[in-house]
Amino acid sequence: MTDQAPNPDDLVKIAVEVVRHAARTAQDMRRDGVWGLATKSTATDVVTAADRAVERQVVAALRELRPADAVLGEEYGDSAPAAPARVRWILDPIDGTVNYLYGLPNYAVSLAAEVDGAVVAGVVRNAATGAEWTATRDGGALRDGRRLSGSAQSDLAQALIATGFGYDAARRVHQAQVLVGLMPHVRDIRRFGAAALDLCLAAEGLVDGYFEKGLNLWDHAAGGLVAAEAGLVVAGLGDAPAGPRMLVAAPPPLFGDLAEHLSRLDAAGGP
Repeated sequence: MTDQAPNPDDLVKIAVEVVRHAARTAQDMRRDGVWGLATKSTATDVVTAADRAVERQVVAALRELRPADAVLGEEYGDSAPAAPARVRWILDPIDGTVNYLYGLPNYAVSLAAEVDGAVVAGVVRNAATGAEWTATRDGGALRDGRRLSGSAQSDLAQALIATGFGYDAARRVHQAQVLVGLMPHVRDIRRFGAAALDLCLAAEGLVDGYFEKGLNLWDHAAGGLVAAEAGLVVAGLGDAPAGPRMLVAAPPPLFGDLAEHLSRLDAAGGP
């Protein structure tokens, strides 16, 4: 293990190269028809042969380029080299698999690089459209080369807020109750079905904020860095960090009001 930490700019270049090839594979496989369909946590939580193929492709590419690094992927879990690794790649091979299944153009390959436990580089690419968001720690966030700064909205009542729902039926009931309580206090709600893309849309200011319960690290590692580097606050409720119980992403003028309403509605609670 070397003492020198890898340069985030070098890591994001690798991520972009790998993700572009992976997104092309996902798109090609979608064009040929979805197959190898299975379920995971519930009957509505689907995985396809493309999810697995894309993950295998990305892991193989990273092994060739940086063989000493670890990789955490959604489909095959954590794979680590024999020696401890300073760098771990965090991969969602197809974020928005249900959209992918239905042919909706809102699914992405998401890849982040973590150094000594902190995410320092990330890329999210919409495989259906080719839109691409990148970020490096303290280096800002970009969409297709254009610097991002989030929404300028400061009034929650005028804010368009994105969210997502879990697959467990009891959790969905609780999330619906949260929405009933939140709706009178915001402009409107949007649900696009891909957390990584939701975070990037918030970073771009195409929605004013985003929240969701139940996200795994691969769902938000890259997109969360994009949002944070665009100037958004990305955190949980109270003093908690963003994580499975809750992730909220919003510009500083909106974050406090949105988090207050979500806390009042016990958005991080329930099943």
